[in-house]
Amino acid sequence: MGRSKEEGRRGEERAEEYLKGNGYRILEKNYRTPFGEIDIVAEEKGTLVFVEVKKRNTPRFGSPFEAVDALKRKRILRSALFYMKERRQTRRRVRFDVLGIDGEGVHLLKDAFCFEE
Repeated sequence: MGRSKEEGRRGEERAEEYLKGNGYRILEKNYRTPFGEIDIVAEEKGTLVFVEVKKRNTPRFGSPFEAVDALKRKRILRSALFYMKERRQTRRRVRFDVLGIDGEGVHLLKDAFCFEE
């Protein structure tokens, strides 16, 4: 496994631990759709949550949150719709969170974006 893939895997493991420790129940990891991949599908207090995980070792390329640009959000939204239809979850409350990991720790941005974008 390449170094960046290994770092990505470790970042997602750290994200999963963080989410579980904060009351999330993990439903899926690395869920693939024709539109892209959803890092983590979880549930928190009855809400279906799609979590994008971004790890940055250095601020040189911006914060982890800046990496989730309009194109990435569009792919996540399409992938989430695919998941919801496939799993018959279209009537659920839904939220999109971004979990950033950097040199200072783990940071969770709840409701980072929504379907109306």
